[in-house]
Amino acid sequence: MTIFELNIFGVHIAPTYYGLMYAIGFLIGYYIILKRGVLSSQKVESLFIYIFLGVVLGGRLGYVLFYNLDYYLQNPVSILYFMEGGMSFHGGVLGVILAMILFSKVQKESFLKVADEVTSVLPIGLFFGRIGNYLNKELLGFLGYNGPLAVKIGENSYFPSPLLEAFLEGIVLYLILFFFYKSKNTRLGQTASLFLVFYGIFRIFVELFFRTPDPQIGYIFGFLTMGIILTLPMVIFGLILFFIFRKNAKRV
Repeated sequence: MTIFELNIFGVHIAPTYYGLMYAIGFLIGYYIILKRGVLSSQKVESLFIYIFLGVVLGGRLGYVLFYNLDYYLQNPVSILYFMEGGMSFHGGVLGVILAMILFSKVQKESFLKVADEVTSVLPIGLFFGRIGNYLNKELLGFLGYNGPLAVKIGENSYFPSPLLEAFLEGIVLYLILFFFYKSKNTRLGQTASLFLVFYGIFRIFVELFFRTPDPQIGYIFGFLTMGIILTLPMVIFGLILFFIFRKNAKRV
């Protein structure tokens, strides 16, 4: 959904609410990490360039591979049409992990320290991203909901599952990670591992009870969505890492 449309010297400009939400999330996350002073301002600026590329490229490729591969094999040029929508959180996570690895090597920083910094503010981006999903009328909840904030598409009315995800994956998850990040007993890497665990729990909860499956995929094995299948390994991996990282030095 576009905010407005302009044509300036033949150039069509049509910013979307989805893009605006992403931009707000990035700016707030950037400001918080900058103010903490764990990384220099120059490194924070560089880090967010890496993160931006990781989110955009990873998210897009993840959507292509996980959610609509047949279509993009037949229409490969459409992969480049970012403005048409189609981003995968799980692809974005993989892109961000790769971005943090590259940043850590180039800047000679601890990967776990960088991961803790990034994941502690990532729920802010998720919050605004889910608001963008709601405004775009995507990632719909169950059909037949007529309560407050219902998503209306034609004569159909859907539960606003993106708003529930914004609350759980955004506000609740941010508070959990904030208090854990501030704890004096937190070990390096544990904040990042907890992000994987709690994001996964919240995502699976919403997908099981409130979401409709992606129409091009439907249910897998009769009751699982692609989101659940991709998220379960995150929870397991996060739990394993959390206990492994108990032996690490305390985060300074």
